[in-house]
Amino acid sequence: MTQFNPPVNPLAVATSRNPATGELIATYAFQTPSEVEQRLDLNAAASRLWRATPMGERVAAYRRLAAILRERSENIAALITAEMGKTLVSARAEVEKCAATIEWVAEHGPAILADEPVEVEGDDQVHVSFLPIGTVLAVMPWNFPLWQVIRASAPIMLSGNGFMLKHAPNVMGSAYALQDAHEAAGFPQGLFINLVADNDTVARTIEDPRIAAVTLTGSMRAGSAVAATAAKALKKSLLELGGSDAFIVLADANLDRAVSAAVEARFQNAGQVCLAAKRFILEQPIAEAFTRQFVAAVKQLKVGNPLDSANRIGPMARGDLRDELDAQVQRTLAAGATLLLGGKKIEGPGNFYEPTVLADVQPGMAAFDEETFGPVAALTVADNVEHAILLANSSDYGLGGSLWTQDSSRAQRIARRLETGGVFINGYPATNARIPVGGVKKSGYGRELSHFGLREFTNAQAVWAKTVD
Repeated sequence: MTQFNPPVNPLAVATSRNPATGELIATYAFQTPSEVEQRLDLNAAASRLWRATPMGERVAAYRRLAAILRERSENIAALITAEMGKTLVSARAEVEKCAATIEWVAEHGPAILADEPVEVEGDDQVHVSFLPIGTVLAVMPWNFPLWQVIRASAPIMLSGNGFMLKHAPNVMGSAYALQDAHEAAGFPQGLFINLVADNDTVARTIEDPRIAAVTLTGSMRAGSAVAATAAKALKKSLLELGGSDAFIVLADANLDRAVSAAVEARFQNAGQVCLAAKRFILEQPIAEAFTRQFVAAVKQLKVGNPLDSANRIGPMARGDLRDELDAQVQRTLAAGATLLLGGKKIEGPGNFYEPTVLADVQPGMAAFDEETFGPVAALTVADNVEHAILLANSSDYGLGGSLWTQDSSRAQRIARRLETGGVFINGYPATNARIPVGGVKKSGYGRELSHFGLREFTNAQAVWAKTVD
């Protein structure tokens, strides 16, 4: 086998800083070629062992993992808050969501992955088996340091595959907390393993024959690069590349409920959510009332120390991300949008940004065309329902969307016309272990969670036994 031997900068490190204070938490040296080679070998050996492990033992390991995450919840939640700035309340909820999802996968996964019989003519016996394909390399983002990983790793590993995690550099502490939790739960050593590396090393890892496939959640640029490398190596890839979800409020909507949901949908996790409302498309008859109530509600959001439960919005994860968001706001205003609230960085330590509401946002403006990954809401008025659908679909992205109306039959008809991977009627985008998540257009392809996610990285092997006379 060809040895893994990419060039590497021995001085390169992954750095984690507290985004609320700017204080250095830790640095993690990028792994050397020999260290990457060792991890690939260790993972390959663990994957062979895991593939042969009975499903009942895999399930037991996952039940132990859920228990361990709950036991360590306070420490892990504090680490998440320190590394990426989400409120401690949200971090605790993230840990619990991971534990609950693991339990769902452990309970329902065996039946979903069981052989599926197929009826054919005659007496032949046919079934489809869902078999592991090997190790999946996962390139994961920082905004949900545990959840983004677990929603990928639990289905991938329960189906018998290995898992190599290349996490975002600023949340490597969370990555190692997950690796340690898997080892404590009794998974084979190296089956869930971390890769600390630069982009060149990631590309060469994808090309390595010990890697069977790759999954990525991140930017369009990162997704394009990873998909190209995987395609060249003839390997499967799954991409979740963010979105600019439309939150459509029609004239007959329950306005109070819509406004309350809109605030949560846009400003949770300081607006740093892929599957979140970003463009608010308001049918003309209710646009003024919605805007007035929405701005009033956003004004009540408290920004500050994420350890303080009174604060709803913490800092953005990195200073460069805050700068990029601010540039999008200023470009949108320069193009003719109206600033209703916020619109600037908060002075002092930490990467805090004012909760911001922009009105009169139109196609062609940054806040409409681009993904705004921070506490910024863009409001657009639609002349009528048809115009609202047109505006919602006028995006390169297609991850999720919300639709608010009290006409349930009309809502179902409109949902089928929205170019998204998910539609939430009278609710805001969310994830659930039972429901597939993924996008279309430049939001990516493939599905995580539900039975789709459990089978996504398997070999659907058809076994056709001819009748012997």
